[in-house]
Amino acid sequence: MPENHAEIAQMRAITISREYGSGGGEVAQRLAHRLGWELVDHEIVVRVAQELNITELEAEEHDERGESLVNYLISSMRVLQPAMFTLEPQPVLTNTRIYHEALTKVVEAAIARGHVIIVGRGSQVLLAGRRDVFHARIVAPFDLRVQYVMRREGLGKGDAEARIQMKDHDRERYLQTQYRRNPDDPTLYDLVINSGILDLDTVTDLITLGVERKAKRLHIPTNELGPKAGLTRYPGQPGDIRPPTS
Repeated sequence: MPENHAEIAQMRAITISREYGSGGGEVAQRLAHRLGWELVDHEIVVRVAQELNITELEAEEHDERGESLVNYLISSMRVLQPAMFTLEPQPVLTNTRIYHEALTKVVEAAIARGHVIIVGRGSQVLLAGRRDVFHARIVAPFDLRVQYVMRREGLGKGDAEARIQMKDHDRERYLQTQYRRNPDDPTLYDLVINSGILDLDTVTDLITLGVERKAKRLHIPTNELGPKAGLTRYPGQPGDIRPPTS
């Protein structure tokens, strides 16, 4: 499908939220390849947030990199975008506020670079106020997600079902804990796509088209946006409006 790259280039980022097993991660990779944008996957960061209740010293002893995963990510972002990243490494990972501040800095540094596709990280909420970011969510029926996980991860049906339930629960809990929002809230997204029938290339096409169309509306004043844009008043009252009874 042809894209207007000049229009799309005005956008800073695309965020991808997804139900586990819906193919959302694969869609993010295809988008990155198609647009030539950087892919920023959140899985390692989420794992640190949810599983590493340890100090930096303990993390260094167990981490193959020789430093905690959070510090590795922070250091990488600082090198790439030093002006945007001034948070110093913290000695304690048990403080969720410290972790959340670090995560926010990672996302801000990515946005500062621009042309990035961010998977998860609560980025659909963190960046909700930016009109130059496109937010998409990929969903699919549970049974089809089970089939996806069984094929992709080589699991039996029961294990696949349990893994999907665990991952969905963890992601929902993370967003509710950090932002008091539910990932299923459709108003968090510009586009929600069910991959139950549509193939992943088509899903990628739809998101690309959505990004292009949103980019074309960046110049429109906020008060002129919304479903009312370009519409006139009904010629008469809708038929289901009834005058008040006395």
